[in-house]
Amino acid sequence: MIARALASGFGAGFFPRAPGTFASFLAAIAGAGLIALGGHALPIATALAALGGVFAIAAAGAGGGDPSWVVIDEIAGQWLALTPLHEPRWAPIALGFALFRLFDIVKPGPVGWLDRRHDALGVMGDDLAAGALAALLLWLVGKMGGWR
Repeated sequence: MIARALASGFGAGFFPRAPGTFASFLAAIAGAGLIALGGHALPIATALAALGGVFAIAAAGAGGGDPSWVVIDEIAGQWLALTPLHEPRWAPIALGFALFRLFDIVKPGPVGWLDRRHDALGVMGDDLAAGALAALLLWLVGKMGGWR
């Protein structure tokens, strides 16, 4: 029961349309709050979601595929995408959300390779790879003066 609640993002995965996008949107909002807390709140939450998510996905019996109700992977990936940000400004958060969703849907390179694993590590790994790619681009935009 607890594993299913965590894997579903405490129910966000049961949203009737595009549950992954819905969970990513909620994660972006929560991520803004974690960024506002400062320190290492967002990276710690990301690590806990990723580690807990792998176990929850396996325990909930979703390790053999990626059912639409499993969204803890989207939450962890979205939070990872936002880790380059140091203040909760909406334009960079929106860009991080858009980049993460793009990479999660298109599945370039390592994202697609991990997605094809069809196990708990693959379910979580493809979203973490998408989040890492989005974080890299978000960091580059910020370094080029994109947040002034």
